[in-house]
Amino acid sequence: MTSRSTAQQRADDIRAFRTELERLRTEGALVLSDEQRADLVRHHEQLLAEFARSFDIDRDAHARQLSVGMRIASFLGALALAAAVFFLFRNFWGLLAEPAQVAVLIGSSLGSCLLTMWVRKRDPTGHFTRLCATVAFACFVLNVAMLGEVFNAAPSDNVLLAWAALGLLLAYLCDSRLLLAAGILCLIGYLSARAGAWQGVYWLDFGERPEHFLPAAALLFLLPQFVDHRRFPGFATVYRVLALLALFLPLLVLAFWGRLSYFDIESTTIEHGYQIAGFALSAGVAWLGVRRDWPAVFNTGVVFFVVFMYAKFFDWWWESMPKYLFFLVLGLAAILVLLVLRRIRGATREAVGS
Repeated sequence: MTSRSTAQQRADDIRAFRTELERLRTEGALVLSDEQRADLVRHHEQLLAEFARSFDIDRDAHARQLSVGMRIASFLGALALAAAVFFLFRNFWGLLAEPAQVAVLIGSSLGSCLLTMWVRKRDPTGHFTRLCATVAFACFVLNVAMLGEVFNAAPSDNVLLAWAALGLLLAYLCDSRLLLAAGILCLIGYLSARAGAWQGVYWLDFGERPEHFLPAAALLFLLPQFVDHRRFPGFATVYRVLALLALFLPLLVLAFWGRLSYFDIESTTIEHGYQIAGFALSAGVAWLGVRRDWPAVFNTGVVFFVVFMYAKFFDWWWESMPKYLFFLVLGLAAILVLLVLRRIRGATREAVGS
């Protein structure tokens, strides 16, 4: 089944193909007969007409620019409406009786979800659908959190799982990367809290041990390898990048605050070990990004490699070096990284050419 994202990608490919075909015709490298050219144009026009009728795709660059503006407006509008719902609840919450509070919470969650499904059937662009879905997610988060206050329920990490489930469900139904990221972050929080609970840590304190995030990072990074995301362009990238953030940020913390680790050894040894792990893993991730043609993964690996390098330089020389010399060293290190990346790029080009 074709989604709007895949239809838009196909339309972009057709536009790029036409541009390159015209270049090839001008250069004399490929000249189609009039009949072949007419058949090709007819086929492409039929595809574009079908996509435009079913998904309201952007058929040219101008329409695509307008769609980018609509996506930005949709994103900002969704955040504004979600904030409006939150502050509306907070402002009038104390004026409502307990039964009315429960009715409002349940009604807002169900109503916003039903509104999202209704809009989804009538919105081929998906902009209004994603806006409504974000409001529905915000209403559900408030619903679960404030119902717990109403009934004085003990806090539980299961709320994170419930939020993650709805966020991911709405993300896949409405093709929303924002809700996908929200659902993944909730899932990271839940898995990290579970990892802490298995070690005897109260779930709200799971952030005190950065190592709690590492199993969730590994699981979410591998998940796109086993789940087909071809109908959802960009979703696999969101999984991988957020998983890498959940991996490298704890490593960065542990590389300089080893006392937060579970390892019962000297803090300095722990810090050195995690510094080495950070350099090795970030370099490995960058290599994997090149190998698998995952640009976002490559960029994330390079960014954290440089962050680890700069942090180590700061640890070594900030106090002992003149500031001009310190920043000169940083600049030279950046140039060295550029030279290494250029060599890798050249080697990759030669490998592809051969």
